Order: sequence, then C-alpha cells, then structure tokens
Amino acid sequence: MADLTRPDIVIIGCGNSNRNDDGAGPKVIALLRQRGVPGEVRLFDAGTDGMAVIYQARGASHLIIVDACKPSGAPGSIYEVPGDVLAAPPKPGQGLHDFRWDHALYSGHRIYGEAFPSQVSVFLIEAASLDLGFELTPEVDHAVGLVAGQIEARASGWLSA
Repeated sequence: MADLTRPDIVIIGCGNSNRNDDGAGPKVIALLRQRGVPGEVRLFDAGTDGMAVIYQARGASHLIIVDACKPSGAPGSIYEVPGDVLAAPPKPGQGLHDFRWDHALYSGHRIYGEAFPSQVSVFLIEAASLDLGFELTPEVDHAVGLVAGQIEARASGWLSA
C-alpha cells in the first residue's frame, strides 16, 4: 500500500537530444537514472512531447522540469523558475506538434485541477549550441551534473520532510 503522507515526485527532462545542448533535459534524466533515485521519484524523458508532460505529471504532488534555454551569452548558466511563472496557454488551433511543456503546465492545471502538481519548479540550462549533433558543450555538460545534484538534494528534502 502506498504511503499517502510521502510526496509523489516526478522529474521530467525535455528537449531534443539531436540538437546538442537542447538535449540537456534528457541528459539530466539519464544521469539521475544512473545515480539511482528512491522509488517515490519518477523520472521521465519527454523529449519534445509536451502532451507527455501532462500525462506523466498527473497525480504527482511535486514536479520538476528540466530543459535547455536559448543562448544569450552565458552558456551553462542555470536558472530555476517557479512553474506558474512559465505556464503559457497554447495558441487557439495550435497543433500538438507545437504543444510544449509550458503549455502543459497551463493546461494540466485547468484539466486536472488538484490532481496536477501544486509544487512545480523548472530548471533551465542556457545552451551554447543548438546545432545538429548529439554532444553537449563542456559548459552545459557541467551544468547538467550540477542540476542533477540540486534535484537529488531537493527530492531528498521533500522525502524526509
């Protein structure tokens, strides 16, 4: 039987692993899997599937999303932003191909109400290169390790509270 007093934590990595640093989110998920996480923490690589974010987050108490953000001069910089700040309504008539995780945050709250996580954090890692390729740049690779460590600490704190 599940312990209803313990949080249900979902961590979702988003991004295109075929575009160098845009694969930072999925790389964080791979690193967390490699390190091992408690059973109450669910890891998911959503790639570029915004709808998957809604489905994977439903029923969780805590949600962390990790993604890359466009280069603006400080590659490897880490930004943590509350999910409600980044939640954005999808444009009317927008197809599912253009439905991103920020749309999922907005829509998930409206569709699922209290069954959607109330505690949402987004970690953004500033990219250096969004060119075609599989490798992260050194700055972003270093930031991936730092973000994974921050997420491990955050999840441990939630689980021990």
